[in-house]
Formats: sequence, structure tokens, C-alpha cells
Amino acid sequence: MKIKLGLLYGGKSAEHKVSLQTAKAVIKALDLTKYEIHPIYISETGEWVRGAQLEGPVEDVSKLQLKEEGKPLSPVALNSEIFPVSANQTNDDKIDVVFPLLHGPNGEDGTVQGLLELLNIPYVGNGVLASAAGMDKVMMKNIYEQAGIKQANYVWYIRSDWEKNAEAAYKNVEETLGYPCFVKPANLGSSVGISKCKDRESLVKAFEEAFEYDRKIIIEEGIDGREVEIAVLGNDDPQCSVVGEIVPKTDFYDYKAKYEDGDTGLIIPADITEEEYAEIKRVAIQSFKALDCSGLVRADFFLTKDGEVLMNEVNTMPGFTPFSMFPMLWQESGLPYSQLIEKLVGLGVERHEEKQKIKYTF
Repeated sequence: MKIKLGLLYGGKSAEHKVSLQTAKAVIKALDLTKYEIHPIYISETGEWVRGAQLEGPVEDVSKLQLKEEGKPLSPVALNSEIFPVSANQTNDDKIDVVFPLLHGPNGEDGTVQGLLELLNIPYVGNGVLASAAGMDKVMMKNIYEQAGIKQANYVWYIRSDWEKNAEAAYKNVEETLGYPCFVKPANLGSSVGISKCKDRESLVKAFEEAFEYDRKIIIEEGIDGREVEIAVLGNDDPQCSVVGEIVPKTDFYDYKAKYEDGDTGLIIPADITEEEYAEIKRVAIQSFKALDCSGLVRADFFLTKDGEVLMNEVNTMPGFTPFSMFPMLWQESGLPYSQLIEKLVGLGVERHEEKQKIKYTF
């Protein structure tokens, strides 16, 4: 029997286009002898549309932006509309598992995960808590600080506090972190809205830009070190891939380098010592468990010249585009893309089945 897989993509987020690229890549990699592919598109305005079952890869991402050919859905009626069961249907007609391929707010942040949890629908990837904490860089770093995980120094602001006294905010950044520093929206990924600041003028512009994307921003000190990443896969017993290194040709690993021109050097596996690999792996698993992650995580680190490993951040829904590090790391580790997807689907089902054992009455 084929697994009926619902692909949930798009989303009301600045990372909408990234999600489309991810969906395109996943569809191309899926084995149609094992899966039925059912696309579920969320438009940039938040409309849900379910399309017809796909019979093969999609070459043009615009074809994934379902409109007339799809039937508009109400998210609160997912049980009946995504899992239709009529008098002429049996439980065999239900979609078996949903794969959320959503990046950023309204998808990667626990909102969709919460909806699927309430409806008791099996899904791939991290749960509500890990998704929410992993999306919010401030909360994530606060949790990691409590867990004793080494990371770069940081400060954060909400928009109203900055508007009340912008000068105090800039001065605090300069005195606490100094230059260079990085300003980021707290709840975005894919390097959207991120700026590297070298002086007061660039800092002011960075604050203004970051606040366009979120009401909360985080400012981190610049670290003189190599940017390395490791992929984590699993539920209660997570496993790690080899380590990869990012060598940006631009000032830093920005959105354009990630998704448009591939203007970045990726070294897989990274040239590191066994001791450095062991430490990166240890901290990656510690970070995975500290957020109670499940399914998948890409953990990003700074590796300083003296071999110190500093946590940068984790991504609870890393991209699956041709330029994405997560699948490339597992490919180098001996797990091909198609098998990686199968593993993730299996992990999602495994977690769902475990939750069915929980007793809710007494």
C-alpha cells in the first residue's frame, strides 16, 4: 500500500518563496511507487487550497501556487476536507501523514503544528514547543543559556521599547556587544531582514529593517570563527551527520547566497579534528534535547580559532532546496535524499503513535 502523503507548503510568511522551492525539491525526490502526493497550498494571504494528487515532479514552482484548480479549505475543517470520509469511502482513503514544508512564522513556529495536534493528525517534524522556541531566537537562546550551552553574547528589544528610547538601545548594543554585530528579526529564518553592522549608522538602519519583519529583534556580537553546521535526525535517540562548513563569498551568508545564486562555498565534510567533531555532535544533541525536538534539526555553530564551539542557532525546519545544507550533510553521511524523506515520515508516524499511548482521563 502506498503512503498517502499530504505536503503542506507556502504559508503567510516572508519565507513563502523558500517554502515553494522546498516543496518542489521534495516532490521531485519522492518515490511515486511508495507515495501518493497530495498538495495542500497556503497562499501569502493565508488561504488554504488542496490540489489534485500529483502524478510526477513539478518543474515550475508557479504550478504549486494552487488557485482555481484547487478547492479552498477551512483549516478548522481539516479532518473532513483533508481526510474526506463519506459513505462511499473507507479509512483507506485518508491521508496517512502530513509533511509541513513551511518556513518562518505561521508555519514553522508551532502554529500549524498546534492545529495538527488538536486534530490528532500525524505530521513530520518538530512539535509545538520545539517549533515555537526554535523559531523565536530570543526564547531559544534564553533556553540554551539556562542549559549551559555556550553561545555568542546577545541583547534583544521589542519595538515599543526601541521607539521609546532608540538612543539608549543603540548605546546598550555598542557598550555590551560592540562592532561588528548582527541584527536579526527574532522570528524569521533564511537570513531575511538580517544585517551586519560596523558602525552606528548601519546599526540604526538595521534596527529599522529588522522591525519591519517582527515586533521583536535580537542583536548578537560578531564572532571571529568558522561557520559550521550539523544535521540531527531522530526522536528520543537522535543521530548526527557529518559536519559541513559555510564559506560565504559575500559579507555573510545572506538570503541571496542561500536561495538565488548559490554564491557560497560549502565544504562537506568540514576539515575539523575528531575532537572538534565530537564536541559539535555533543552540543548538537544537547541542543536538540533542550528544546524537546523531534524529527529533524539543523544546528549551526561558530568554531573559533582556539577550537571553542559556540552555538549560533537551530533550525527546526531547514530547507530542502538544491542549495540546502541539511540534505547535503545526510547525503555525505550515506543517507540519500529519498531515503531521508522516508526516514522523516517514519519518525513523524512513530511520534504520533507514541502520543496515542498517553492517558487523558483518570
